[in-house]
Amino acid sequence: MTRPLVVVGDTLLDRDVEGRVERLCPDAPVPVVDADAERTRPGGAGLAAALAAGGDRPVVLVTALADDDAGRTVAELLAGHGVDVIDLGLRGATPEKVRIRADGRSLLRIDRGGPPSTVGACGERARAALDGAAGVLVADYGRGVPAATGVRKALAGLSSRVPLVWDPHPRGGPPVPGARLVTPNRREAADLVPEVEGDDLPAHTARGRVLAERWEAASVAVTLGAAGALLVAGDVPPLVAPARSVTGGDTCGAGDRFAATAAAALAGGALPSEAVVDAVAAASAFVAAGGAASALAPAVPSGPASTGEAAAHEVIERVRAARGTVVAAGGCFDLLHAGHVSLLAAARALGDCLIVCLNSDASVRRQKGPDRPFVTEDDRAAVLRALACVDAVVVFDEDTPLALLDRLRPDVFAKGADYSVSDLPEAGLLAQWGGQAVVLPYLGGRSSSGLAREVLSRSGR
Repeated sequence: MTRPLVVVGDTLLDRDVEGRVERLCPDAPVPVVDADAERTRPGGAGLAAALAAGGDRPVVLVTALADDDAGRTVAELLAGHGVDVIDLGLRGATPEKVRIRADGRSLLRIDRGGPPSTVGACGERARAALDGAAGVLVADYGRGVPAATGVRKALAGLSSRVPLVWDPHPRGGPPVPGARLVTPNRREAADLVPEVEGDDLPAHTARGRVLAERWEAASVAVTLGAAGALLVAGDVPPLVAPARSVTGGDTCGAGDRFAATAAAALAGGALPSEAVVDAVAAASAFVAAGGAASALAPAVPSGPASTGEAAAHEVIERVRAARGTVVAAGGCFDLLHAGHVSLLAAARALGDCLIVCLNSDASVRRQKGPDRPFVTEDDRAAVLRALACVDAVVVFDEDTPLALLDRLRPDVFAKGADYSVSDLPEAGLLAQWGGQAVVLPYLGGRSSSGLAREVLSRSGR
């Protein structure tokens, strides 16, 4: 049996209220948010555990939840992400963090739950989980779980063979001695070591060395946001792991993604330097993809892509229920090549599912001649279904997908850039229900006919 990664820490309930701003309040110069949707997810240590559960190792979360609506909600969310929760019990309210957002940007944050509440003692089940862990991550949000009766003692008593990653918080306590890796961010490190001035690499290095000695930690990684992370371990020169450039994105949860990735890597036998490099890359990709809100969004749809109009309607219903955007793309996709794949990936990025409208064999012959298609419709559909960006494939027999689109009613219809929107009969149709037709660029020099000619020329025909 694979040993689990155990996450210990304070769990919150995060809520994002998403909406639009189109006017100011008449009695104050503040924006009015027309709320469209509210999304909930685990926060704090719960977020770190849910993110870690996306890997190949089981995840156990030792935390404390109150018997209230927020506590029950976050417990259900964690179970849905496959996290095994050991609840120590919380006397008081489960803390909540509410972000009011518009157009992908946060306008206001509201924290609920008041001061830290009383956390129950570490029970036998929690101690057994720690004893059997492949690695341990402490996500300390300063609300009492890592310092609870018996919890800190159990963490301090971990075998040196069990890598311990400690993600500290200004309101929390210091890590137990012997942590394999501690991950303060730039501001936390500066507040903890005020005697070192500056915001350059020498200052970060000096603070990391002070903290490693103070905490008796094997290594300290000072996370630097868009600049990556700096790792201090012993007397050797520090390691700087740069982050790739990210435009936009959402940084909410990036620290938890970093810590969870590092802990999983160390649990798998990686060196701290390897773990930090992996964690920086994961955190950068996490921010670019939209942060916690995107990483823990419900999977829509689930399972492999399907063929047939009924299957497509099921996909569309699930996406619409989640207030998502339905995208369709059309074509013959005969001798699937890199240009097709690029087009379909770009189309899928426009929304929350991609339905491919595929010309039948008869339709292809009418458009391209009696020698086409090179590949039958069943095989073309099978190859398309195997692409991760495709959620359903529907074969149509007409010359254009107009009748099929009228039944599916997607929000967006995409075609390759050898068309203009004015040439697309689909543009007018989609406009009838408020949809949008778009053209997307092809990769230059790729075509099914060109591939066929190249094959024939090489075969001597």
